[in-house]
Amino acid sequence: MDAYISALMGLAGIAIGSLTSFASTWMTHRSQLREKYREVEIAKREKLFSDFIAEATRLFGDALSHQKDDVSDLVLLYALVAQMRLISSRPVVNAAELAMARIVETYLTPNLSLSEIRDLARSGAMNFLLDFGEACRAELATGRLSPLR
Repeated sequence: MDAYISALMGLAGIAIGSLTSFASTWMTHRSQLREKYREVEIAKREKLFSDFIAEATRLFGDALSHQKDDVSDLVLLYALVAQMRLISSRPVVNAAELAMARIVETYLTPNLSLSEIRDLARSGAMNFLLDFGEACRAELATGRLSPLR
């Protein structure tokens, strides 16, 4: 009888050890997948934010020396903001919309000379993406992956 109990205890130990090993491996794998997903999502956001900054800067520079009533140049910028609405937090989207509004307002103002642009740069008024950059940095620092979380 003692032999059976010893054998059962041995089998129980093996079963518990196997389950523990399986659970540990599963939890580690799940954690690695979650971290990989998070890295991919952060990389996508960084790319989207970078694309927005590049396009907004290009358009703002164009707006300083061109007066337009045509909105066709703004289509890509609007598309980038629409993508941000899908995956970014409200502060990032609000800052992007403010930057877009600033660009539109600049297109509606008279063209500036180079000396006026220099004065504008010295006054800090050309730094229209400051709030957007700060909102993006805050979102990326918190690691927030979805506006719904």
